[in-house]
Amino acid sequence: MNAPMNATTGHDPVARDLKDRTEAADALYRFALGQDLKDRELLASAFAEDAELDFRPAAAKWGAHPPVMTGRWAITDTILKMFTGRVDTTHQVANPRVAVEGDTARMTALVEAQHLLSDDHTVFALLKNHYEVDLVRDGDRWAVRRMRIENAWYTGDPTAIFGA
Repeated sequence: MNAPMNATTGHDPVARDLKDRTEAADALYRFALGQDLKDRELLASAFAEDAELDFRPAAAKWGAHPPVMTGRWAITDTILKMFTGRVDTTHQVANPRVAVEGDTARMTALVEAQHLLSDDHTVFALLKNHYEVDLVRDGDRWAVRRMRIENAWYTGDPTAIFGA
């Protein structure tokens, strides 16, 4: 049996919802892979122009007090400056749950983030973080408007990677 079509638009609402949820989750995948590849354009594509990234809850676990980062290019350049040539990263996104409401969405996910000093992989920090993400439709893609990262657990030495 075929899914019901919207009589006005001719679009299947279930297909639209699935497409939106998948594409919203892709914003978090672009954020993760952009860091790992040190790809400025890919990383920036994850964020809305007026985005906000709040890493303070995670960093508080090891006594660090970073500022909230604001703006697509400020977030992108801050992250890449901190890691490029100094830290090798791998990020794995799991359990993304997305709720779409019109042109906005809310997502939660778990992200495991491994950070190793490029010159000495014995110095590392492995983090399991809870992400809370607010997204907006930005042209033909979804983009992060606000991202808050809380740490569930870590091992290694985050201060060697992020500072105190």
